[in-house]
Amino acid sequence: MKRFFTVFALIVAVSFTAPHAEAKKFGGGKSFGKSFKTAPVRKQQPQQTDTIRKQNPTAASSAKKGLMGGLLGGLLAGGLLAAFFGGAFDGIQFMDILIIGVIAFVLFKIFKAMRANKGTPMGHRESYAGNSPRQSQQQQQQKQQQQFRQGAAQQQSSGYESTDSEVPFNLPPNFNMNTFLNGSRDHYRVIQGAWNHNELEKIREYVSPALMADLTAERAKLSGEQHTEVMYVDAELVRADHDANMAQLSIKFSGRYKDSAEGVEEDITDVWHLERDLRKPNAPWLIVGIQS
Repeated sequence: MKRFFTVFALIVAVSFTAPHAEAKKFGGGKSFGKSFKTAPVRKQQPQQTDTIRKQNPTAASSAKKGLMGGLLGGLLAGGLLAAFFGGAFDGIQFMDILIIGVIAFVLFKIFKAMRANKGTPMGHRESYAGNSPRQSQQQQQQKQQQQFRQGAAQQQSSGYESTDSEVPFNLPPNFNMNTFLNGSRDHYRVIQGAWNHNELEKIREYVSPALMADLTAERAKLSGEQHTEVMYVDAELVRADHDANMAQLSIKFSGRYKDSAEGVEEDITDVWHLERDLRKPNAPWLIVGIQS
């Protein structure tokens, strides 16, 4: 029993004295400043649609039915003729009926083509008014192409959406998301390095005045230089919104860092909320909130 209490005391002592790198991360592992609801984003999948079949779903089937209907009609006509002249064609075979049906179908098509070529005065007036079947088909195709281009342009301009309908994802004008995220990963390392070396003036360039006051007070709790090293970090945009005056972004950082002096590793699970004053030309993005 005595040995059990000794082991238990050692476990408690180690758990309380074990090195923990969370407090040495930028912001001390705490949340400061503004906070917003965030959600991951997804790429909108382009709609795979066949506009012609969607507009006229019976066109292809009608063509097949017309061909098969003509052949069947020819075969039926051949069969009726054979039945009508049954006495004269005793002993007729199925192949003979098939040949007669094909001939009847070909004759039907020839007469139909000749009749269509003659035309009518009403048909001439429709063509003059721009309502001929061919012109109407061309106009329909042009309309479909225009709708497709408009849909593609809209898809390209807003190709991302939030997975949560309550979280906005309205990118600011002329915003390059990939370039911004690549730069944010570098800034994360730079700010962590400034936090390690207590370089508050460098941090001031990245944060709002209100947030800077909280970070200064938090950094004063740590004595000397810190040894938090970012092993790897990735960035994801989890919120975006803007109006005529202000643009807002939220970036989620994920990765891993360690305390190089004590060898303790921790996960990076931070969200930075940034704002930019659109009323000022070339205004910088400033961190206005940190969630850890």
